[in-house]
Amino acid sequence: MTDKNNRTEEMNVQDKAYMHWLYQAAGMGNRRFLEELARLGTPETVYQMMQTGLLESKLGKQYQKKIRQMIQFTQGYDVLGAYEGMLARGIRFVTKEEQDYPAKLKELADSPYGLYYVGRMPDQSRRSVAVIGARECSEYGRHMAKRFGRELAEAGIQVISGMARGIDGISQHAALRAEGYSLGVLGCGVDICYPQENRQLYEELADKGGICSEYPPGMAPRALLFPLRNRIISALADAVLVIEARKKSGTLITVDMALEQGREVYALPGRATDLLSDGCNCLIKQGAGLITSPQELLNELSGTCSAKESCRQQELICLEGRQGQLLSLLDYQPQSVQTLQIRYEEKYNEYVTIPELLNELMQLCLHDAARQVCGSYFMKSAE
Repeated sequence: MTDKNNRTEEMNVQDKAYMHWLYQAAGMGNRRFLEELARLGTPETVYQMMQTGLLESKLGKQYQKKIRQMIQFTQGYDVLGAYEGMLARGIRFVTKEEQDYPAKLKELADSPYGLYYVGRMPDQSRRSVAVIGARECSEYGRHMAKRFGRELAEAGIQVISGMARGIDGISQHAALRAEGYSLGVLGCGVDICYPQENRQLYEELADKGGICSEYPPGMAPRALLFPLRNRIISALADAVLVIEARKKSGTLITVDMALEQGREVYALPGRATDLLSDGCNCLIKQGAGLITSPQELLNELSGTCSAKESCRQQELICLEGRQGQLLSLLDYQPQSVQTLQIRYEEKYNEYVTIPELLNELMQLCLHDAARQVCGSYFMKSAE
């Protein structure tokens, strides 16, 4: 019995090895050619036909160039050794023919033939939200991305994004810190950390969440690959949330793909004068759902507020007196002490000295209700 199981397992590895070879040799983006090859039999059968010169007669002269490219790629290529070496590095490969391939991706007309991944893929029985936005985000965007990433994770929602700097990486890091799950979808091989500045996030995703790509290991990041990977980000999610985006932004490519896929799109509004919110405000005018807090999004997803969030809300409500009044003046945009002094006097008709204000603000920081930035500037905390 054991020998039979071992032989079966060996055969499965061999089948996958030839799938991995075919995906690279035939060109992972060439869906039509892969479909033509699939009609001829298993990937191993295609390999044997190529080696014996039968492949061209089976496919016709229109595929001569592609077959030559396959032959060139295969020269010196160890099919089984290459696949086993990839497994030894912790990289897995799943194809559309397998049960582990995400069902949401199978719905796409241009779904990838295969996916490479490190860690684990999203749980298909749980809800997922794609959190996306500007790479060069504002302090407001940074803190809202952190807040949404954390609170979605606390509510059991999986966070999908592109591991880019800015909104993507911030939301994913926050989700992992909250002991939730997050998946990074890359525009390069899963063995390449891009951008390098997100090395810590890359390692945490590999350990606690997942990293996936339709591109084989070793594929370097190229500008034309990133728009294509965006369709995977939106397809794996039940909804897409845009935190910050300019009017002409790569983020909006993902939004367009999400709408084509029938996904719900939500956007966080911003001030009319903030260029980083132009894209979000336009999306809302065009019909995207307006979301101002994680709880609103959870309600849209039929989720419930976590016990931790309920306790946090009660704690902030309990802040009374001057601290509570100052908290109502704080925003996710940093404000100077002088500005807060003027606003406090205008709203509460009471003059407070700078030292008194600083003392109260520092107390709010100790409560994790406020955060000090840039010396004498304060803002509402996303913690």
